[in-house]
Amino acid sequence: MSNKKVAVIFTGGTISMKIDSRICAAIPALSSEEIMSMVTNIDKFADIEIVNFQRIPGPHMTPQKMMELSNLIKGLIQRNDIDGIVVTHGTDTLEETAFLLDLNISSNKPIVIAGAMRNGSELGYDGPSNLASAICTVISDQAKNKGVLVVMNNEVNASSEVTKTHTLSLDTFKSLEFGPLGIVDNDEVIFYRDIVKHHYIETNSIEEKVYLIKSYAGIDSSLIDFCIENGAKGIVIEAMGRGNIPPMMVPGVKNAISKGVKVVLVSRCPMGRVLDSYGYEGGGQKLRKLGVIFGGSLNGQKARIKLMLALSVTNDNEKIKKIFEEGFYIK
Repeated sequence: MSNKKVAVIFTGGTISMKIDSRICAAIPALSSEEIMSMVTNIDKFADIEIVNFQRIPGPHMTPQKMMELSNLIKGLIQRNDIDGIVVTHGTDTLEETAFLLDLNISSNKPIVIAGAMRNGSELGYDGPSNLASAICTVISDQAKNKGVLVVMNNEVNASSEVTKTHTLSLDTFKSLEFGPLGIVDNDEVIFYRDIVKHHYIETNSIEEKVYLIKSYAGIDSSLIDFCIENGAKGIVIEAMGRGNIPPMMVPGVKNAISKGVKVVLVSRCPMGRVLDSYGYEGGGQKLRKLGVIFGGSLNGQKARIKLMLALSVTNDNEKIKKIFEEGFYIK
């Protein structure tokens, strides 16, 4: 029986880095071929097609580059000879790219994102093992129809749930509220649960004028007003607790909505969804009545990605509300 064929797209990140002795810091250095050569015996499991996208650090990734990557994957995934896609990525923006791909690509073929927390010069370089686990996940029939997955440290997580939780640990990527979908054990992926809802927004473009503001004690409307003055089309606010903001922020929210700027509310808490439970000034109930859209349990960076994609296809507040609050399918 012939092996399945996997396209491995290299975008850069720590997985492609080594320490430069001149500056004593990690920089992009390893080629895709060099990285793949360290994934020993992978030829026994899959036929690999290397695709070089870019070789950039995670913080250099932009929404526009994410869309270019998405369009590249859309082309590859349509090929009959390609059974799945693996993308290597810098961990700092990995969850944002993974979530964008999850929202923007509709395919039953597995797509997995992986990276590394240690560079190629460090003891315990985890790049090859993470890449091997990602490939083992992609070739599994059980990985079909699960959207875009993130595989790191032998854990399989949904891109809609996973987040980077630690600056150093190898198990930094976690789905804090519900746990991983499964694990990779003895070169085999084992799933323990599934994703109930999968949202999809069909678009080949993205609205980049979307800003993210984190609330804090005593914050006023200055940052919101600044975003509006700089042409914001959308603003995501990481509110406090259940979805509440200080009262001095409310005039800015009103100003934004009056000018047609879409305002999405999420929580700065790492777990739990926002809800209109409180009726005081700045409380969620009053914000909803103003026209603020509730972002469920998404974190700020993911909600921003979703709003950027939504605004690329519609400016209708009710449609955007359905996208966030009901998982409305746009095609």
